[in-house]
Amino acid sequence: MTALTVGFDLLLSAALLWLAWQALFLPLRFAAVVHFMAFNLLMALVWVRLEAPDVALAEAAIGAGVTGALLLTALGRLPGGGSRRAHPRRWHRYWRYLAIFSAFVSAVWLAWSVQHLPRPGLTTEIMAALDTTGVSHAVTAVLLNIRAIDTLLEVAVMLGAVMLVWSLGPALRPFAPATALPGLPALSRLLHPLFLLVPTYLLWRGAHAPGGAFPAGAVLGAGGILLLLADGVSWMQQPRYNLLLRLLLIAGLALFVVVGLGGLLLTGTFLAIPQAQAKAVILAVEVATALSIALMLMALYLYGEPGR
Repeated sequence: MTALTVGFDLLLSAALLWLAWQALFLPLRFAAVVHFMAFNLLMALVWVRLEAPDVALAEAAIGAGVTGALLLTALGRLPGGGSRRAHPRRWHRYWRYLAIFSAFVSAVWLAWSVQHLPRPGLTTEIMAALDTTGVSHAVTAVLLNIRAIDTLLEVAVMLGAVMLVWSLGPALRPFAPATALPGLPALSRLLHPLFLLVPTYLLWRGAHAPGGAFPAGAVLGAGGILLLLADGVSWMQQPRYNLLLRLLLIAGLALFVVVGLGGLLLTGTFLAIPQAQAKAVILAVEVATALSIALMLMALYLYGEPGR
């Protein structure tokens, strides 16, 4: 590493710490949310520096995009909006110091744990089994072949989160319809092709390079939320599309389970995919999972069961 690279990494680390502090402790709510979104954009740059561009895209789409939109919409529905200052009571200050201390202890413990991890890890074992997975990229092989049960459960947890949010109440209209932000529909039309092309590329790339269903679904979901903000009303809120929406939401998990049961019948092991069919099956699961993840993020943003 050159001195310039080290200097850039140190500057990036300092900027992350400053943005995190501002996001947590700024009294102006809107400014705190903006700093939070900037923090996530810099975190995406950190993942790029760590040579994980797929994680960087997911970080930018979910952290700065989806979560930022949720926070800004929540601020818009609060009395006074984001212009109101939060005046913490005296006892809140003690909780602040406790949170800072806990974060410091956790960071030290995490750094110590990373230093004591076995090296070089499981790289040798994974590369030895890569030819039997049906894909040529180690990350995709791990996610959808070597530890596919974990990925299956992650999709199930996301679907469970949507069901929980739907149980909280009726759907709400997006806070910023096109009439309130006239430039948003034009921006949405400009970026819409990118929000379709980038997830498609990530899905195709996932078999042999960083990519796959989760970053593709995150980018597609962020584009969908931009459409919700621009249009004000979504097809997801119309009763006639209720059945289609539910089928698409469970498509990824349902196909995952079907593949698992098929592997159980063919090989005697749940989620064991015969090598000859592995590539086609993994691609189908990736596409269905990406679509489900995108719709889950949009449903979480809308809040509440649609079409009621």
